[in-house]
Amino acid sequence: MNIPFFDLKRQYQTLKSEMTERAAQVMESCSFIGGPYVKEFETQIAGYLGVKHAFGCGNGTEALVLALRACGVGPGDEVITTPFTFFATAEAVASIGAVPVFSDIRQEDYTLDPEQIEEKITARTRAILPVHIFGAPCRMEEITAIAARHGLRVVEDCAQAIGSMYRGKKAGSLGHIGCFSFYPTKNLGGFGDGGLVTTGDGDLAVVLAALREHGAGKNGARALEILGGAAETPALSEQTGALYDPYKYYNYIIGYNSRLDAMQAAALSVKLPRLDGYNSARAEIAGAYASGLCGALEKPRYAADTVPCWHQYVVRTPRKYELCDYLQQHGVGCGTFYPVPLHLQKAFADLGYRPGSLPEAERAAAETVCLPMFPELTAEEVAFVIDTANRFFAEKGGCTP
Repeated sequence: MNIPFFDLKRQYQTLKSEMTERAAQVMESCSFIGGPYVKEFETQIAGYLGVKHAFGCGNGTEALVLALRACGVGPGDEVITTPFTFFATAEAVASIGAVPVFSDIRQEDYTLDPEQIEEKITARTRAILPVHIFGAPCRMEEITAIAARHGLRVVEDCAQAIGSMYRGKKAGSLGHIGCFSFYPTKNLGGFGDGGLVTTGDGDLAVVLAALREHGAGKNGARALEILGGAAETPALSEQTGALYDPYKYYNYIIGYNSRLDAMQAAALSVKLPRLDGYNSARAEIAGAYASGLCGALEKPRYAADTVPCWHQYVVRTPRKYELCDYLQQHGVGCGTFYPVPLHLQKAFADLGYRPGSLPEAERAAAETVCLPMFPELTAEEVAFVIDTANRFFAEKGGCTP
């Protein structure tokens, strides 16, 4: 049996006719950038997440950049974040001239450890950027309390966590701004790149809306005023239609071209009503792994107030690469996220971190293995994954299946 680490085709086949119909509607409308399909999706997902404002954007990385800029983070400022995440988290910080300050993680769930954050705060700190890694929210009550004490913004990296919950609230509604990715392999994945920023703050919403569209128009003027500047909106006759809006040619702040395509929004609108079902299927697979895998593997441990969306099922073992080789040789795909923690990446060498600087993140990088996890996995396939992993340890004398 050959079991892929992830398979996009299975889900697409179940949605093919509806997706084809929606794509044809978008093409017939010739409304490709913004327009009714994007607005519809933004309204739907704001309701799903329980937030006041949701803005589609180009991708998850740009969502982080927009969020940090909206929070006033700029050159020389510091942002505290985790080293055990995808590169984009810290890349977004560095790309606007700010400095990522890495803080260690919790051993049990790989999320940012609140107990170590406060000692990292300096006079230059402007924000905390927790990552809901592998689909499980961070300890947000502690993190937001720290931020409140020090007057800091909290930007949630929810790229892997859509649908997950912490103390009854969904990821993306817990900090000042939430950032999502719709990369095709995410729990809610599009047909290409796409992202989202969410907030409950009206002023932040204005700035986010302006930043994603060149800092232009009425949103741009309002954003400039919110950020402390003075703007005068031109006295132009009102016209309708995005292509002919005269205000779009008046720019008030430096922004970006980061908009969600209508085709992506239409595809995501088809999938969104099914997301909870997809996440429930992932939870069933996680339960099977938890009960079936042998004790030689350390399994995920999440607090009772946390409902993960199981973007990944992560186990850990000192025999990480031996296990990965064995699984792949026996037809089981697997992932090794993340082999190099960010504080040890060459791109951040000038920050001065060394091996041993953040020991929990380094141990996680050396020991974690991601098993196949997608909603369309069959019970037979899950059983085969479990049996193959257990046989590895049985052959090594580590445990009996």
